[in-house]
Amino acid sequence: MPAGERTIALASFALSALLVIFIFVTGGVGQMTALIIIIAAALPTIGLVIFKYGYWIVPFLTRRVRVIDVIEEPYTITSSQDAVIKKVGSTYYASMFIHVKIYESTTEKSNEEKYAFMDLWERAVSSLKFVTKFCFTSYVKDLSKYKEIIETKKADAQLRLANEKGKPEPNEFTTETIEREISMWDNIISKLMVGDNPISQITYIMTTGEGATEDMALAAVKNQANEIKSTIATTLNAEVAVLTGDDMKRCFEWEHLIPPVIREERV
Repeated sequence: MPAGERTIALASFALSALLVIFIFVTGGVGQMTALIIIIAAALPTIGLVIFKYGYWIVPFLTRRVRVIDVIEEPYTITSSQDAVIKKVGSTYYASMFIHVKIYESTTEKSNEEKYAFMDLWERAVSSLKFVTKFCFTSYVKDLSKYKEIIETKKADAQLRLANEKGKPEPNEFTTETIEREISMWDNIISKLMVGDNPISQITYIMTTGEGATEDMALAAVKNQANEIKSTIATTLNAEVAVLTGDDMKRCFEWEHLIPPVIREERV
């Protein structure tokens, strides 16, 4: 979860606790007591909602009230948190970041299929008539957490097998099914123990538009982003989406400093 949303949620919980302590210590403040109790009860709910859905609530609110975020002079983030703007002289430049998920791997293709895929890639790149930056961040995938999950499932199957065999009349079909399951988990674990860890890759595209005003620069970069999404998604059969909020900020930071570790969000 992004740090900003987490901070707001924790602050809501802390403020609610302080209000409850204040009521108990002071014994109430007359007619304001009921209002304070209502606020104290509502704050945890607000904090929980922000904790679970803050990734879209905060951009929604900042877009409505037109709050901008200054991340590093002279860069600013739009109120919708989907673009970075910089002014150079009298010209505005707006940049957007687009995440690309390609579900095909050339390592699993024949030579003919590799040539065909690269031909599609060249067509996608050459069809873009403006400067576009393609970024590929590769890292060794940490399988320790995945291995722990597999070992837990294996232990659970072994426990179920022991319980089934401990019955006065164990079911032969159930016993064989569980034994096959345990064998499957053993095979997966043995494969994880040999060879090198797989390489994962994060792919994103950066595009920049310019204009005499901030709105003109934003309009230009949004048109370019839409064209990139359409071209890449159609040509490479990939999942393409414009990054917003902390995801967009993270890509902006990567333009200056390569991350030493890629945090795995899920196995």
